[in-house]
Amino acid sequence: MSEPIQAPVEPEILVERRGSAGLITLNRPKALNALTLGMVREMRRALDAFAVDPAVTRIVVTGAGGRAFCAGGDIRVLHDLGKAGRHAEALQFWREEYELNILIKRYPKPYVSLIDGIVMGGGVGVSINGSHVVAGEKFVFAMPEVGIGFFPDVGGTYFLPRIPGEIGAYFALTGERMKQGDALSTGLATHAMASERFTEVLDALCGRETVDHVLEGFADVATQPASVTARRAAIDACFRFDAVEETMSALAAAAAAGDQWCGQTLATMRTKSPTSMKIALAQVRAGRALDFEAAMTTEFRIVSRICRGHDFYEGVRAVIIDKDNAPRWQPATLDEVTPAMVEAHFAPLGEGELVPPAIPR
Repeated sequence: MSEPIQAPVEPEILVERRGSAGLITLNRPKALNALTLGMVREMRRALDAFAVDPAVTRIVVTGAGGRAFCAGGDIRVLHDLGKAGRHAEALQFWREEYELNILIKRYPKPYVSLIDGIVMGGGVGVSINGSHVVAGEKFVFAMPEVGIGFFPDVGGTYFLPRIPGEIGAYFALTGERMKQGDALSTGLATHAMASERFTEVLDALCGRETVDHVLEGFADVATQPASVTARRAAIDACFRFDAVEETMSALAAAAAAGDQWCGQTLATMRTKSPTSMKIALAQVRAGRALDFEAAMTTEFRIVSRICRGHDFYEGVRAVIIDKDNAPRWQPATLDEVTPAMVEAHFAPLGEGELVPPAIPR
């Protein structure tokens, strides 16, 4: 009897040189292109090779499937490793992911992300940190980590405090979503265009025209409104504090005065991990004074403590595994999360520190 024919396994990353472009396609569409360690390593290999290839003058990164650029890291795998006590293996993913983020931020050639769909968590790290970010009308950005007992990493320590006003703090503490108009108005996206033009712009980026010239020729006004930026005054007023409790008090006062949006924002924050919110606010405040490498070193310090804590595993259980959306945070209230507990997440690691990678020239 003949052996059954097995379907070929699709590679998780597609890499090719097309014209003058090094083209990288994230290729796990059924998993919304969620990053695995293998994908991180393949991207690193491709970027290292393209950096020294004189025929490649720019990088273009896309996501397969049409629904998502990349919805984040493969959180379930990291949860399972940590629950099994295999913290070193989980941390190896974050170490290599953060090294990749630094490489992208410092890449010696233009790095263009074409985003027309979901971009969250780890997907943000391999897109927003590049030199050019193009948002289609289906663009949806979020850093929802405080809702699973985590924190906004992959460079969030650096780019969130550099968004005008307190919008970065707002995104860090609420995990709320941003669409195309907000991406453009906050500076997280460098260009906006219609989704139907993405195939055409990709073809043009593979030619000899400079990246800036190509994108300027396709750029358009955002078709999706800047709904978050429109709330700038309320966000700045309520999120300007250095304590989460003060922000929530300000939101409560505004809600009592009739601001329904502030009331909804307050209700959202009450569902998040108290520890994660305090860490997130501390990292956003600290990040104002950090360069990118120092920000990523800080994030690796935080994740090294988070992965040995409680809330990350409880958050993943509640949101991703059991889906009961009823996490039991420890500590359960903001009052119980002391400054010393927050500061412990930022302490140096000694020999375990993240070492920024050498950038090819």
